Amino acid sequence: MRSRRPSSWKPGSVNKTDIWKDATEIEAVITQMAADLKALMARRGIPVPLMIGIHTGGVWIADRLHERLGLTEPLGHLDISFYRDDFTRIGMHPQVRPSYLPVGIDDRHLILVDDVLQSGRTIRAALNVLFDYGRPASVILATLAERDGRELPVAPDVVGFQARLGDEEQIKLSGPEPLLMLRGQSARKTGDKPDR
Repeated sequence: MRSRRPSSWKPGSVNKTDIWKDATEIEAVITQMAADLKALMARRGIPVPLMIGIHTGGVWIADRLHERLGLTEPLGHLDISFYRDDFTRIGMHPQVRPSYLPVGIDDRHLILVDDVLQSGRTIRAALNVLFDYGRPASVILATLAERDGRELPVAPDVVGFQARLGDEEQIKLSGPEPLLMLRGQSARKTGDKPDR
């Protein structure tokens, strides 16, 4: 099944995009992720976590998980643009969105949510941002999809999809309505890997 290229993909970075997971599959796996998170929180004795989504796709997933878990505190949003270790490589004009943490995070149990985990560098940057705000008691990592290509020792506690892709392939979440996971062939000739 073919899909038009979403606006969130940079021109020239991906071609031949296809739908890898459709909205029905994604909503079903988010429901399973919510059940897995609930069981994990029960095992760890965490009654009231604070959920934080990483812009942009992580916020879309976190919004759905937040609702399914019935969390009462507002959802936090985290922007990592200035914390990325490739900031100088992506140029001086990243798309920056404000971070929003509704309450202090000191001694709080956090659920950090992202869409795709690959190298681990996005999560490293997100943890740096969080620790600039305070010292959480713990951080649970939930990702919609995990793919090969890890460069840092980062592993999700809860994951929806496992992706085994070729070196030149990428996956990216398109949304927010409907949520689609797109699979594309990288058009880069430099050999740089996506930094997720």
